[in-house]
Amino acid sequence: MHITLGRCPGRGRIAGPGAVRGGGLRPGACDACNRSRGRAAGFAGNVPVVSSPLVPFDAGRPNVARGYDYVLGGKDNFAADRDLYAEVLRIYPLAAALVRENREFQARAVDLVARSGVRQFIKVGSGLPKTLNTHEAAGRVSTDAKVAYVDNDPVVISHVTALLAQPGSIAAVPGDMRCPAAILASPALTELIDTSAPFCLLLTMILDLVEPAEATRIVDEFRRAMPSGSFFVASVSVNNDGDLAERMLKAYTAATMHLHSREQIASYFAGLELAEPGLTEARRWRPPDREQVTGDRPADVLAGVGRKPARG
Repeated sequence: MHITLGRCPGRGRIAGPGAVRGGGLRPGACDACNRSRGRAAGFAGNVPVVSSPLVPFDAGRPNVARGYDYVLGGKDNFAADRDLYAEVLRIYPLAAALVRENREFQARAVDLVARSGVRQFIKVGSGLPKTLNTHEAAGRVSTDAKVAYVDNDPVVISHVTALLAQPGSIAAVPGDMRCPAAILASPALTELIDTSAPFCLLLTMILDLVEPAEATRIVDEFRRAMPSGSFFVASVSVNNDGDLAERMLKAYTAATMHLHSREQIASYFAGLELAEPGLTEARRWRPPDREQVTGDRPADVLAGVGRKPARG
């Protein structure tokens, strides 16, 4: 089964206007999205649950998580993934550096959040385990940190479960970022994360997989559910060269990528207090050695950390 990125990944019934009027369910949303809304609205929870994987395993086709694994020096990838990045790197040799810099930004962001007193982390689009993982970065600050790794790839969930999962501290949660309510209501997540208390949501190098309007919806839904004092960590690719962007989008066949402008990326942090230095390139976000930071590039990764303020 092929899931087209950029739309709600429902595989069962799609809620229509008659099914949702007055009940809080969203027309056009998948069963997974609407089941948690139904619970909140007092529904009996009779929407069917479909257990088939959101992303089918196919070693002959490039895969997002396996491609990142290859770029980061991992071994959990196949020829299709390596061939994909060979072409991507031919077009833009710095592409591998962007993935690494994003990973390093993520670790620094988690460190900041943990030092701010937040001990709960939800990493959506976790990818295959790779140093430095979110729980490792948080664990350097606090031994009682809790991390839920969420992904829509069953291979990723299997790896996280086998290699990282620890009762009471690390959980693997099947879920798709396009269904925030379903993720936050998942028993696999709520057994570990208390969503009524501040937590840190990480959406790093994953919003590129949906159109800006969809990214706005996703972030808004998560943000509304986040208690005051929670943090939002995000990074999104940005491209200043139209020809390069077109070639990259065409070459990247693991998923459909979408362009996001700097203004659109900034809007994802609306209503949040941005930590210094604000929204900037991942490599420029609190680097350990500022002298090693290079100049502008035609394509880069914008990153930021925002905190949800107390209600006025």
